Amino acid sequence: MSVQSWGDPGSQQPAGQHGMRAGHADRDRTVDVLKAAFAEGRLSVQEYEHRHEAAAAAQTYGQLAALIADLPSGPVPGPAPAVQNVPSTFLPPPMPMPMPMPMHMPRPTNGLAIASFVFALTGIGAPVAVIAGHIARGQIRERHQDGDWAAVTGLILGYLGLAFWGLIILLGIVAVASSGSHPSPGY
Repeated sequence: MSVQSWGDPGSQQPAGQHGMRAGHADRDRTVDVLKAAFAEGRLSVQEYEHRHEAAAAAQTYGQLAALIADLPSGPVPGPAPAVQNVPSTFLPPPMPMPMPMPMHMPRPTNGLAIASFVFALTGIGAPVAVIAGHIARGQIRERHQDGDWAAVTGLILGYLGLAFWGLIILLGIVAVASSGSHPSPGY
């Protein structure tokens, strides 16, 4: 293989991609193909060494392509070939741009639900807890808010508080009524 220098007036430039000058990366890709072929048993040690030295000395794509032309990996890829225009009939239909996923915003918690929960915990505000809990559950459904847990807990504790205070009042009335019906001794 005789290599003529770039400035010789008698040199003929090969046409197309084979005449383009090769760089270090191109030589490295060719050596990688040679290594793979040697590892697969496609080249003997002597062939590998000879082609490796020739790849290190190669100046053009054509010289590199000749070193690996008989190997299954094929020649070193060069510039991309020109793309042929395809009629739109054969192209896939255009896909719409996907909508970006909206950021998940946390839903606000209903204030009346929290108030129902707090009044129910105090025990004294049981009627307020029950009223606020029912109003809060309606607002939560209408406004798609969070806080149903607080409204339900406020309702349960509020009704238990009402039952407790109702029982206390009822026992007080019974105690007063029972003490007034017996005559006092000594008069």
